[in-house]
Amino acid sequence: MARTAQSLINIMRGWIGFSEANGKYRQIIDIYNSHRPLARGYKVKYTDSWCDATVSAAAIKAGMTDLIGTECGVEEHVRIFQKKGIWIEDGRATPKPGYIIAYNWDKASQPNDGWSDHIGVVEAVTDGKITVIEGNYRDAVGRRTIPVGWGYIRGYAAPKYDAESVIVQKMSVEAAARGVIAGKYGNGAERKKKLEALGLDYYAVQKRVNELMRKGK
Repeated sequence: MARTAQSLINIMRGWIGFSEANGKYRQIIDIYNSHRPLARGYKVKYTDSWCDATVSAAAIKAGMTDLIGTECGVEEHVRIFQKKGIWIEDGRATPKPGYIIAYNWDKASQPNDGWSDHIGVVEAVTDGKITVIEGNYRDAVGRRTIPVGWGYIRGYAAPKYDAESVIVQKMSVEAAARGVIAGKYGNGAERKKKLEALGLDYYAVQKRVNELMRKGK
């Protein structure tokens, strides 16, 4: 597996819907606990908060622990990011897909440099909006959409992923967008599911669809 931002995002997407209610979130914690050495020697319990265990489990599954590190405590993970030289101490920054986002719920304005207590992976950034996939979001793996510069954002980590082929990605988005317009991928949730199954960024494709529709092409 290529060690790209898209690879990490795809793993997180595959866990959407894993929840405490259906018990599937335990699979994520089991992945985290299977990795050695355990961060600070601590084995995560099923009753613990598991947002950072989710990000770490995705890194484990993607073979990126050297790029991202592993932790079950967000503030401790921020310290790892800082040591790796990938931490962006600015919640007002515009992130890229694959960035790790940390939140501090004790402050609602920028600059926000308080204690980090939640974490996720940026899936997409479109029109000033950030879509994040998070573990332990309402007791499940789910998406949160927030504005760029949102007051609760503590900062970002920018892992040094392998370079992705921009040319191939653009061609894929263009082809997929034209396929959407031709009715190839259906509508709504069906379209989203089919595009993501192909490893495509649904939001990037939809943006291109809108552009093409405005141009009448």
